[in-house]
Amino acid sequence: MRRSIESIREAVDDALDRGDADEALRLARESHRRQPDAEGCYLLGAALVAVGEDDRAVEALHAAVELDPDHVDAYVALADHAIAGLDFDAGRLLVATALRVDPVHPVARRLRAGLRERAGDEAGAARDYMTAALADPDAYPMPVALDDETIERVTESVLEAMHPSLRAYLANVPILVDEFPDDDVLVDLLDAHPFELLGCFTGRAIHERGGGDAWSALPPTITLYRLNLSRLAHDEEELERELRITLLHEIGHYLGLDEEDLAERGLD
Repeated sequence: MRRSIESIREAVDDALDRGDADEALRLARESHRRQPDAEGCYLLGAALVAVGEDDRAVEALHAAVELDPDHVDAYVALADHAIAGLDFDAGRLLVATALRVDPVHPVARRLRAGLRERAGDEAGAARDYMTAALADPDAYPMPVALDDETIERVTESVLEAMHPSLRAYLANVPILVDEFPDDDVLVDLLDAHPFELLGCFTGRAIHERGGGDAWSALPPTITLYRLNLSRLAHDEEELERELRITLLHEIGHYLGLDEEDLAERGLD
């Protein structure tokens, strides 16, 4: 019995939700082949984003809004892609278009909140976060405030659990807090989403230090991004857990671990 187009499209969403990008793309291609309408183009674009085929994803998402100028999810996906590529002006325009179609779309509201935070509009960001939370409180709760006292307490707890020799090395590594990553950091990291980067290690790893060049003399630094951590968490317990993981992740980079090493240790 031939599978219905509706069930295929539901399966695309399910695959995307569980992070199975390859399966999502396979199903999205079948959906688009059988019915190349706006929804088919949108799902194909979303699956292509998930596998990192950005150019083809943008083509599919643009096709979706050409077929249906009110396809709000396609505008939101295009906005998120623009923001991820640091084209904040394009992201702002696409978010505004999405909100003209659906003024309470929670993802569009969250994206605009992040843009407003970067622009220093804290009140506007708070209104957008509130609207998103009212629309879907389970998926998009209000950000959990992260104060300096919590950062200091969790940092001290992480350091106290380490071997004294490692703590001695880390005594020379400042741990800083910024509200969000600046453009220079984002350009250097390339794949980091402006609203999802939780921390950053800069400088040379411990085994790389001691060279004769000028870079060897620069101190390693760990920076935490307060607003991104706050946005991620659903409650204070989750916030502290993510803060702890982020600290350990960046300390891991200082120790010379790469992303694969950290993922194996549950610190991705």
